Amino acid sequence: MTVRVGLTGGIASGKSTVSAILVELGAVVIDADAIAREVVALGTPGLEAVVAEFGPGLLTPGGDLDRPAMGALVFADPDARKRLEAIIHPLVHRRSAELEAAAGADAVVVHDIPLLAEVGRAGSFDAVIVVDAPTEVQVARMVGDRGWTKEDAESRIAAQASREDRRAIASHVIDNTGSLEDLRRRVEDVYAELAARA
Repeated sequence: MTVRVGLTGGIASGKSTVSAILVELGAVVIDADAIAREVVALGTPGLEAVVAEFGPGLLTPGGDLDRPAMGALVFADPDARKRLEAIIHPLVHRRSAELEAAAGADAVVVHDIPLLAEVGRAGSFDAVIVVDAPTEVQVARMVGDRGWTKEDAESRIAAQASREDRRAIASHVIDNTGSLEDLRRRVEDVYAELAARA
């Protein structure tokens, strides 16, 4: 039996690292962010729909979606974000379903969804893994690893669900404040438990 798992975590929590470890362990990971980029790639109906809604000013000279410009627009305008999500989310959901159907009958299928708490889909999974780190750790990582300003980091964190909201939907919380080895051990434990259900 396929075990369907939601994976989420705040920005700079280490969710991508956990996702990579899960792939190494044998999980089929379906990355919502990667699919969101795929469904608005050059020449797709998704990109045509975005241009029809927001205009050609959000395209690069080469005709691709100008992701930084789009991000700046929707981050500052909740209505624009809702309009963009109304285009992209159904496309992502359809593609995710196709990938899950191809995964095999006894797979652990992990849906990597950064905004899982925000979109209210936690109940559609057999388990939900939340990668967790304190806000000050997230800020330090964004400033140190990504070169963000403290203010930009804090505003991005504030725009996401709170740690409490994410932890409330979790069947498994993976603390990511220790070493990479600590993180790997915790992920291995959680994966073993999930794989035993498959």
